[in-house]
Amino acid sequence: MELAVLKHNGEETGRKVSLSDDIFGIEPNDHAIYLDVKQFLANQRQGTHKSKERNEIAGSTKKIKKQKGTGGARAGSIKSPVFRGGGRVFGPRPRNYSFKLNKKLKQVARKSALSYKVKENSLMVLENVSFDAPKTKDYLAFLNGLSLVDKKTLLVLPEDNKNVFLSSRNLPKAKVVSVNDVNTYELLNADNLMLCEGSVSILENLLSK
Repeated sequence: MELAVLKHNGEETGRKVSLSDDIFGIEPNDHAIYLDVKQFLANQRQGTHKSKERNEIAGSTKKIKKQKGTGGARAGSIKSPVFRGGGRVFGPRPRNYSFKLNKKLKQVARKSALSYKVKENSLMVLENVSFDAPKTKDYLAFLNGLSLVDKKTLLVLPEDNKNVFLSSRNLPKAKVVSVNDVNTYELLNADNLMLCEGSVSILENLLSK
């Protein structure tokens, strides 16, 4: 499969890049995508939720009334969960939500996401992008040239570029990542995927190992 390499104004450069069918043309595996997205979202959770249990409440442990003969239910200390201000029963505790996935399965998920983008005609290959200084208006002009200002976009760079990253950071629908940080969730979340020309071969090498 071949795609034309586009300039930053959307015009063709006259060059074409070949996309591997083993990466961009597979039959998508929806379950692999589900697991990879589930892991990505689980890893975003802080897991710092915590409520105080009975032994952590500050208060007296003295029995507040005699056991029987009061006409009411028997009761222990003021820290009992049945009283206001008492400890919570089975409350949340800090925990780690992350879980392991096999490398091969994650590769299948990314290949599936890329194949979906090709099927939806929402993948384009661009000349390598770089800015002299971090300016949001420069990135807006870049998106405007491609008619993508109002769409969710993901730009994949061959390597980290601080100026491009900072230029896009204030735009809520624009996302920039290096090719080493590509993940299934962000691939599928974008309406349009933009691969820099230099990113294609690196991405194919990463997903074919």
